[in-house]
Amino acid sequence: MRREERYQRVLEHFRKEMPKADTELQFGSVFQLLVAVVLSAQCTDKRINAVTPELFRHYPNARSMAEAEADDVLEYISSVSYPNSKARHLVEMARALVQRHDGEVPQDMNQLLALPGVGRKTANVIQAVAFGQATMAVDTHVYRVSHRLGLVSKRDNTPLKVERALMKYIPEADIPRAHHWLLLHGRYVCTSQKPHCQTCGLNDICPKLLDGSRLEH
Repeated sequence: MRREERYQRVLEHFRKEMPKADTELQFGSVFQLLVAVVLSAQCTDKRINAVTPELFRHYPNARSMAEAEADDVLEYISSVSYPNSKARHLVEMARALVQRHDGEVPQDMNQLLALPGVGRKTANVIQAVAFGQATMAVDTHVYRVSHRLGLVSKRDNTPLKVERALMKYIPEADIPRAHHWLLLHGRYVCTSQKPHCQTCGLNDICPKLLDGSRLEH
């Protein structure tokens, strides 16, 4: 199967199965989305959704968080991964937003990347989810599923290379949803250690490129 045909089949499947795919993070503003995405690094969305309501009750926007200290924020996020560094980044990020952008989250990629604690994946999520831009965030799920389904080659061995490969073949109109399609497929079907191949709607075309996984052949 040619790569273009593989993309066509995969995208047709996701369009049918997940027409309204979106982030599972809960938020009430672009700032709150940014905070949730920063917190979600190496942590589950379920855990983040458990801690953010109280965090956002005390610090609903950049201005209120900018007035806090890292230890104040830490009190509400102590159960997430790397809480100390994330608390520090959140306060520094909020202060930067107030100082540089009047408390608003910018849409520009370079301005997002200049914020403390914001990497390319986070910036891509903000651009896609908050602003509807055609950007592809590559997390561990997207990286894994893209390789297993044969959407990218072995040479695409960094998140940036995977991002560029996916952007090349996925139509622009699908890109904002495609991140969630691949992420949710990896979270619930094509899981890291024991993929649910028997219930996967893509099983008939999947090349099962499972190098490094624990699936028994």
